[in-house]
Amino acid sequence: MNNQLTIIGRVGQEPRAVSFPDTGNKVAKFSLGVTEYSNKKEEEDTLWIDVDAWNGLGDRVMEYVTKGREVMLMGRLSINIFSKEVDGKMLEVHKPILKLTSFHLCGPKPSADSEDKPKSEKKQRKGFKLTA
Repeated sequence: MNNQLTIIGRVGQEPRAVSFPDTGNKVAKFSLGVTEYSNKKEEEDTLWIDVDAWNGLGDRVMEYVTKGREVMLMGRLSINIFSKEVDGKMLEVHKPILKLTSFHLCGPKPSADSEDKPKSEKKQRKGFKLTA
């Protein structure tokens, strides 16, 4: 299979939902921090990767993925190209994004009060409406 990535890291912020009323599509966006370890502790670095999860998969991300949770993500690499003004000059920016195809929750379970219940049972998140 071409263009397949698998990465493990920690979610950097709560996923946010973006809806496109004209097409009916929706996307959940979040970032993943992947620590690059070395022999010297002071040289450890974190690589941040932006992630997009579309439509039904985005619904599941909004339901189960939380800030700080360790997850394994699978998807394909895409390049987002946009223009940005820097010091009065327009620059073309190329930003890598992981377009999510699946995910698995890893590491310890969330805090004791959640007991692995979906967020819809705990509280309704802003963004997508969850239906059974």
